[in-house]
Amino acid sequence: MFDKILDFAPEIPIAEWTTDFTDWLTSTFSFLFTPIKEHFGNFMEFTSDLLMKVPPIFIILIVALIFFFITGKRIGLAIFSIVGLWLIYNQGYWDHLISTFTLVLIASLLSVIIGVPIGILMSKSRIAEAIIQPILDFMQTMPAFVYLIPAVAFFGIGMVPGVFASLIFATPPTVRFTNLGIRQVSEELVEASEAFGSTGSQKLFKVELPMAKDTIMAGINQTVMLALSMVVIASMIGAPGLGREVLSALQRAQVGTGFVAGIGIVILAIIIDRVTQNMNSKKEG
Repeated sequence: MFDKILDFAPEIPIAEWTTDFTDWLTSTFSFLFTPIKEHFGNFMEFTSDLLMKVPPIFIILIVALIFFFITGKRIGLAIFSIVGLWLIYNQGYWDHLISTFTLVLIASLLSVIIGVPIGILMSKSRIAEAIIQPILDFMQTMPAFVYLIPAVAFFGIGMVPGVFASLIFATPPTVRFTNLGIRQVSEELVEASEAFGSTGSQKLFKVELPMAKDTIMAGINQTVMLALSMVVIASMIGAPGLGREVLSALQRAQVGTGFVAGIGIVILAIIIDRVTQNMNSKKEG
């Protein structure tokens, strides 16, 4: 009886509408999606191949030097990076590590390039904030696996859809923290810059963005880590790297192989997290 109260209207065909809309997008904008898949995919493969040609010892030493200087010449994290990256090389996962790093690097760069301007727009316009805020909420609450569906529909399988899904999943923190950082800049400083005759661009680039740098960098750190967290999920649509090894081990119940690949992801995550956190830290002599 009570169920009939809810059955006053026929089922709304949301799934059919979504499928039709996706098919329309794919066919209508194939002239855009196909070149992106081909040229961007070639660029990512070129980047990955280029990094793989660099002797691993050089990359390990460069990472250790970066750690040494950005952490105020503390030796501990530099040693960790050397041991951790050597362990990945020792286990035969170096090429997979490079593929994973390429995916994370490109997805993070695109997220920052897109996210910072949108965050600035939100900080300058309440209308833009009111429109973009629900979209960010939707992007962050939607399960990460769902992003694989449009990624495959638009770009097929491989690294490009993996970057696309990571981009959607990882962009919101940069947008939110950029908006927050600029809005938290002291009104007195802004008014002082206006009193000295600063233009809008001068006020933004010389006052607001420098003062909001710490907050923006915190958002970028979160974006990079979210992009890395998509590695295993993106492997489900053919993205290469350590995530594919974890997925393969899961499918074959190979506990040891999965554990080693997982350790590789953890080591990479720690290195990236510490680098992005310390990039904005004050160095101690």
